[in-house]
Amino acid sequence: MVKLGHEFFQQEDVVQVSKDLLGKYLITNIQNIKTQGLIIETEAYAGVKDKASHAYNGRRTARTETMYQEGGIAYIYLCYGLHHLLNVVTNVKNVPHAVLIRSIQPVHGIDEIRKRRNLNRSNTKLKDLCPGPGTVSQGLGLTIENDGESFLGNKIWIEESGITISEKDIVSGSRIGVAYAEEDALLPYRFRLI
Repeated sequence: MVKLGHEFFQQEDVVQVSKDLLGKYLITNIQNIKTQGLIIETEAYAGVKDKASHAYNGRRTARTETMYQEGGIAYIYLCYGLHHLLNVVTNVKNVPHAVLIRSIQPVHGIDEIRKRRNLNRSNTKLKDLCPGPGTVSQGLGLTIENDGESFLGNKIWIEESGITISEKDIVSGSRIGVAYAEEDALLPYRFRLI
């Protein structure tokens, strides 16, 4: 399959990119172990104008500096001191847009994903292996050590799947866990395949 390139990640419309990531393959090669999942849920974060974004109002910290880089790199941060959350940085340098990968359906390296998730039962359904953003990173072997990693490299990348996704295949809703963002918490920036 075809790996996504610069032109995909540097699009201006983060909401459209968030939709366009649905149905693509997210692949990692960590310690020579390849794992892969179909992206089935995303959330868009629209930078300095979006109260739910880490970069709202131009906030720049050691943690958020990754968001200000050129689109096509991973922004991974630790949430609640427990969960590593994977975001795809989009747009051009100094425009801090990002898409959170909320859920995947594993398709390759499933035994390794189960092992990383401490799910020894082989009867766990595929859709239940990586149902949230913390479990996506855990299953794919990603940590904050991978923050800033390029999606154009050979550790983490996204490929076309050959699956055609249309608007009727996507359900949208408000983002999860961003009540602090006031009216922006209600924006329909969360997308999921039906």
